[in-house]
Amino acid sequence: MISTRRPALPSQVSPPDVALSRFAAHAIVGAEVVALPVSPADESVGVTLGPGAAELGDVLGLDLLGLAEAANATGTTGEVTSLPVPLGGPENGDLRLVLLVGVGSQTPTDLRRAGAAVARATRGRGAVATTIATLDAAAGIEAFVTGAMLASFSFDWRSGQPEHAPVKQIVLAGVGADTEDDDRAALERAVALGGAGWRARMLSTVPSNLKNPAWLAEQAEQIAGEAGLTFRVWDERELADGGFGGIIGVGQGSETPPRLIRLDYTPSKAALAGTALRKAPTVVLVGKGITFDSGGLSIKPAQAMASMKRDMTGGAVVLATMAALEAVGCPVKVIGLVPAAENAVSGSSMRPGDVLRHYGGRTSEITNTDAEGRLVMADAIAYAAAELDPAVIVDVATLTGAVKVALGQEIGGLFANDDALAEALLAAGAGAGEPFWRLPLFAAYEDKIASTVADADNAGGGPGAITAALFLQHFAADVPWAHLDIASVGDAPEDRDEWTQGPTGFGVRALLTWLGGHDPLAGVR
Repeated sequence: MISTRRPALPSQVSPPDVALSRFAAHAIVGAEVVALPVSPADESVGVTLGPGAAELGDVLGLDLLGLAEAANATGTTGEVTSLPVPLGGPENGDLRLVLLVGVGSQTPTDLRRAGAAVARATRGRGAVATTIATLDAAAGIEAFVTGAMLASFSFDWRSGQPEHAPVKQIVLAGVGADTEDDDRAALERAVALGGAGWRARMLSTVPSNLKNPAWLAEQAEQIAGEAGLTFRVWDERELADGGFGGIIGVGQGSETPPRLIRLDYTPSKAALAGTALRKAPTVVLVGKGITFDSGGLSIKPAQAMASMKRDMTGGAVVLATMAALEAVGCPVKVIGLVPAAENAVSGSSMRPGDVLRHYGGRTSEITNTDAEGRLVMADAIAYAAAELDPAVIVDVATLTGAVKVALGQEIGGLFANDDALAEALLAAGAGAGEPFWRLPLFAAYEDKIASTVADADNAGGGPGAITAALFLQHFAADVPWAHLDIASVGDAPEDRDEWTQGPTGFGVRALLTWLGGHDPLAGVR
């Protein structure tokens, strides 16, 4: 048995442990639940059961295929047919339930969704053993495990026991018999991806009476200790002295002052040795860290404010990505910046008509205090471009409602001033199950963010996702830059596939897939 665990997170609920077992028969008989794959019928054969079905049927004395056919199992991705196991007989061991899980065409997406289905069907159980991950030697472990871990997510700070505790252990049966080292590496990568998604969701779900900029900085410091990163934080006095006018302006109305968080990752010699790079270039990630967004004096309606504890999802994505870079073998230097503030209402809040001076000197006229995310992001991007010698800058933010209108709630928006960077991020997102759609930086809309008194208006009208991206683009100067607007996918309206209702942490798997590649910056100018 090979097992991989993750560090504890500040919640009552933790992700399931995931383990490999070379011995399929032993693992499936010793578990409380066994999940077996079901493939759809084709022109020549009906539905079929995958690895482990024959051995388990012999042990139990059951015709599992016949039971699947009697239950009208189709093998459709994520379909679950439950077969209770009668008590009695030493051959049954602890086994109480057999799940027949549809795997469709067995693509990574199918296996990720099958993992999610297994996780939901086994909540509260002790252990589930499955052979589903054996179906795709190259990608099965990563896809199945990330799906199972993320669909297990639950956040619970109740006075009693959690209502939706995930299964305690998932055993990948029949994996590792001949390729133990490769399979262990695949499992560690899968757990890193799933754990990063879990961490991003957890940080985004913490309520804002507990979560403020100082708290977020404390979480970053803990991550730095866990992951061997360097950590720095600017307090409100240092921000004011340093010229970070956007962060100060947004945060000045709150009793909890703003912070700028920085984490630095340097690749190991082993990670760098596996590439053609002589020297590790620097990637800067910037994540919006608005720990609560009331809208400020341009106050939001009550319903729109209810989910604003998650307006720091971009920051959570950056922190979770930084925590997992070593685990995915990232070969480049990465600096994570999270400008954190609370956009509150008080006598000291910034006002419509104010003009803020950002890091580096560029100014913004405030015509809507609820367009605050771009103000804090602008400072961090300008600092990165001027001081950190980045090869690329990528920012992540729940920035505009307009992107949700444009794209719906299943795909994020991507803007970029470099085609190779855009293509790399699009490919990583598609492969990781976090798709993006590239939108234009249409220069003709620049006049919509023009101001008569400052360099730009923070809330230009018209196509809001595009004008917000145009606003940010100026702060990146001539550095290759991409902007991920995840407001469309920041919240899942319901449980579906690997997504759980509430904050999604969307983007962390895409970034880790990109940064964990052989040469993340290939072709970038």
